[in-house]
Amino acid sequence: MSSSYCNLLYHIVFSTKKREPWLTLEIRARTHQYLGGAIRDEEGIAMIINGTADHVHILAKLRQDKAIAKLIGELKANSSGWISRTFEGCADFEWQEGYGAFTVSQSQLSKVHRYIERQEEHHRSVSFLEEFKILLKAHGLPSDERYL
Repeated sequence: MSSSYCNLLYHIVFSTKKREPWLTLEIRARTHQYLGGAIRDEEGIAMIINGTADHVHILAKLRQDKAIAKLIGELKANSSGWISRTFEGCADFEWQEGYGAFTVSQSQLSKVHRYIERQEEHHRSVSFLEEFKILLKAHGLPSDERYL
């Protein structure tokens, strides 16, 4: 029996470059599937992936032996290349530099899941930039307009 017990839950957020609305409904659905498969390939569990035309939210359980920065970098690089090759008119697709990665406690899991599930509804009244600033503030992180 293993003597190490880990439950590493992350809420990961990143946007398209310049928050351009590249992710049409068709591209979005297939990109979410691709990202889920990539997380599985890293032996993680994608609990929910959702977003809008300009960004994505991922709620995932990740392994303790995977560096979060490396994993997100690979997710973004690989999915960016895949989107560019797969969808007509997307040869110039890129993700924005950077990301948000927030730990989630087990007690808040269903709340975060519902939040990600309702992205379309949520963004009828709040832009991605506003939302990201709110997430940073809620997690006690400073926001610098130059990098948002």
